[in-house]
Amino acid sequence: MIKKFIDRESGKITEQKVMNAITIDCVIFGFNEGKLEVLLVEHAEGISKGQWGLPGGWIKEDESIDAAANRLLFELTGIADVYLEQLKAFGDPERFPLGRVITVGYYALIKKDDYDVKAGFTASDAKWYQLDEIPELIYDHREILDYSLNQLKNRVRQAPIGFNLLPEKFTLLQLMQLYQEILNVELDKPNFRRKILKMKLLVDLKEKQKDVSHRAAKLYKFDPAIYEKLTQKGFNFEL
Repeated sequence: MIKKFIDRESGKITEQKVMNAITIDCVIFGFNEGKLEVLLVEHAEGISKGQWGLPGGWIKEDESIDAAANRLLFELTGIADVYLEQLKAFGDPERFPLGRVITVGYYALIKKDDYDVKAGFTASDAKWYQLDEIPELIYDHREILDYSLNQLKNRVRQAPIGFNLLPEKFTLLQLMQLYQEILNVELDKPNFRRKILKMKLLVDLKEKQKDVSHRAAKLYKFDPAIYEKLTQKGFNFEL
């Protein structure tokens, strides 16, 4: 199958042969004002033109799956150099209307302020959506999103990956709101504070919030080096 691709350096569109039965779809999570969000793109061409879906597309014949995921994410949204974790393959025979296509799902957690998201290549728009505002998605992208969300819920209980969604400096309330949003539960503030501080994963920055209308809260940061040392000693992160 021949598909169009954009060259990162020159910006020129070229046609190349692709593996005609494998695609990539990426679930990109962000966190803003206490709400978990997902990045979606509006398709600009093809049978899904004008519809919303996850960033993704075809794999070239001469590239790895991970390389394809990173390339497609950059072409469609401008996001680069982000850690993507592979979910699984989605292969329902009826998932794509024009023939048998298997897609490999990925997901990532990013700090929204670190990226200037902009639609490109075969996407006419790229937009963040809160979980309760997601429009109808193409093909089986809702299934991929739901699977990714369940994976995220399981992972944040076992490892401190949620810190990838927060700014470098954050309050304990922001951290609690993040876990409430991901896990869809109401957490007890004193208990959460006591448990997270007991883990000794946070560095007290001896700073407080600035320019806020409420009482300024203390700021912390997550130190991955401390976490690495603790895990080597047998520490298990469990929320």
